[in-house]
Amino acid sequence: MTGLPQRLFVGGRWIEPDGGHYAVTDPATEETVGWAPEASREQAEAACAAAREAFGAWSATRPEERAAILARAAGLVRDRLGPYAELAQEETGATTGTARAMQVGVAAARFRRYARVEPAEWAIPPQINEAGPLGPSTVLGALAVRQPVGVVACITSYNNPWANAAGKVAPALAMGNTVVVKPAPQDPLSVYRMAEALQAAGVPGGVVNVVSGRSPGVGEAVVASPHVDMVSFTGSTAVGRRIAEVCGRAMKRQLMELGGKGAALVFDDADLEAAVAGIGTTFSFYSGQICTAPTRVLAQRGVYERLVDRLAAYATRLPVGDPREPGTVVGPVISAEHRERVEAYVALGRKEGATVVAGGERPPLERGFYVAPALLADCTNDMRVAREEIFGPVVVVVPFDVEEEAVALANDSEYGLIDYVWSKDVARAFRVARRLRTGGVGVNTVGRNMEAPFGGFRGSGVGRDVGSYALHACSEVQSIVWPG
Repeated sequence: MTGLPQRLFVGGRWIEPDGGHYAVTDPATEETVGWAPEASREQAEAACAAAREAFGAWSATRPEERAAILARAAGLVRDRLGPYAELAQEETGATTGTARAMQVGVAAARFRRYARVEPAEWAIPPQINEAGPLGPSTVLGALAVRQPVGVVACITSYNNPWANAAGKVAPALAMGNTVVVKPAPQDPLSVYRMAEALQAAGVPGGVVNVVSGRSPGVGEAVVASPHVDMVSFTGSTAVGRRIAEVCGRAMKRQLMELGGKGAALVFDDADLEAAVAGIGTTFSFYSGQICTAPTRVLAQRGVYERLVDRLAAYATRLPVGDPREPGTVVGPVISAEHRERVEAYVALGRKEGATVVAGGERPPLERGFYVAPALLADCTNDMRVAREEIFGPVVVVVPFDVEEEAVALANDSEYGLIDYVWSKDVARAFRVARRLRTGGVGVNTVGRNMEAPFGGFRGSGVGRDVGSYALHACSEVQSIVWPG
């Protein structure tokens, strides 16, 4: 899908990038999808300044007006689901079903969700103050009012350019913030289509700005800009730490959704078919390029061998290839460099003493960045393949004996995003879930409730996202007190 080179979106105008353009590559075919703009630091700063200038008027609009614009944007995205999903597939290598439902479909749903006007004020019970140095006795009433933070920098991940960007932009706009979006360099074109939809829906100039680039300087300029009040970032823990240092120096608000190494605790009494299907999503969904994947399986001894056998059989049955083909389940990873990284981890697992039970090799395909789903057994929790986020279709299996050991192994991690528990003993499953030091726990499921708070402990992030929690994340709470 090559065409005219993409321009930046700054202050309501489409402008030529100072740094020229670079090719966006289809991971499945290695062909050029289009030409993305390379912004300069000055243009990134101009986008932040435009967002600051637009903030006053936008934050003063009625919530119902902002909601109406988001609703129109949802409709426009939904109406163009076909071409938008085609572009998303070309940029990310997602299968057709994933591109349509989980990328563009979820983006439309998120705009629609935040078109619901949420109450922004809460009455606080009156307080009776006795007479004292500050004056006579009185009754004081109070309100807690949610105010927009200001300018929110939205820095998105490459695995889902539509849903991830919409999940940041929609609640920020609903709360009255303005935004500067810095998309991942691998697949920024979809985010520019989102900006077009928002512009067509009636978003005023400067309220939404998009600047892209392969150079780290673009993101660095956005994060460091004095016009930016908050950074919402999805990506690696290493980059998140660097962003947090900059935010800390300037006292900027942060919402960080970082890495994960999800532990899947499978007890002897688990429904193995359900557990295998859930864990198997790591092999297929986004080709394992998802932070919520159950990549670290902790299997109780009584079920260990059967679980390894079934996971191996599951992995080897999955069709790997062109994501446009209806039968494909596993598409490519995002780039040649990332493929080499995933392959290096499989080789490292062998060196550390793990047994590669299935996959890990490069499929015999002429083009594309493919890795066969890999299962590594006989692992220990101190191996690097069990501790570091691989972000690919690789699952490691570690045995355990008793519940206490399983909890200790699960919590022995830098990360704490989402863990999973499979057991027919529901009381035990929930007991274990409460002991896991992680932002979310799936009990006998890998499904998510999209109103439940999302975020991590430890190296998996700061703050909570999704549903009303996303609105709270990009707002400040103001107290208004008066004599009753």
